[in-house]
Amino acid sequence: MATDTHGAEGKGLELVFHPMDQFIVKPLFGDGGVGTFTITNVTLWMALTVLAIVALLVLGTSGRSTVPSRVQSIAELAYGFIRKMVEDVAGKDALPYFPYIMTLFIFIVFSNFLGLLPGAFTTTSHIAVTAVMAMAVFLAVTILGFVKNGFGFLSVFWISSAPLPLRPILALIEVISYFVRPVSHSIRLAGNMMAGHAVIKVFAAFAPMVLISTGIGLLVTPLSIIAITAIYALEVLVAFIQAYVFTILTCVYLKDALHPHH
Repeated sequence: MATDTHGAEGKGLELVFHPMDQFIVKPLFGDGGVGTFTITNVTLWMALTVLAIVALLVLGTSGRSTVPSRVQSIAELAYGFIRKMVEDVAGKDALPYFPYIMTLFIFIVFSNFLGLLPGAFTTTSHIAVTAVMAMAVFLAVTILGFVKNGFGFLSVFWISSAPLPLRPILALIEVISYFVRPVSHSIRLAGNMMAGHAVIKVFAAFAPMVLISTGIGLLVTPLSIIAITAIYALEVLVAFIQAYVFTILTCVYLKDALHPHH
């Protein structure tokens, strides 16, 4: 936030802040433009996400003691949680694809939580990141559906339980909704992460108003701090929920690929 004084007598006071500046991709070194191979703040926080995942799942479980440490317990809890999700939603025959789904969940949840650190960059707030993951899921389940079922995979669009006159209309709706999947899959995650961080930045901009020599600052600043605390607590919950939603939708799409018949 920047405070700027306008007017000849300095009586005008304007608060200038840009809540979307936190999502700008910037070069990590220098002030030049962002090219194809430029190391940016996104690169840095993705690397930190990978290192955090390695620390949890590789280093944290290297001992494999009978009485697990806290880190090992967290890793085992995450493993069991996602494995049960895959089995319950997509069936036991989807377990061979569990490593990929586990990787998606862990990457998203770590990216979301690291983005809550002060001064951090939330990589999952960018549609470029979430769209790549969503498109990878879309292509993977589509190819898998044809490999496993041949042209029988197309039965996923034909709702045999519906009345016959309605089936062509429903089939068209199913085709449209199928190809919209990567769009909704990616926008849901990026939009939720971006919105929450932008709201926190807006309230944070009003917190220093106590420094302004007016009575309103004494009222606005405490309210802003309370609002920031409440929204931050909500964002902690949203960070996990959005990773869960992305993952469970992947399991649903995988189930359609393995069992296309309605």
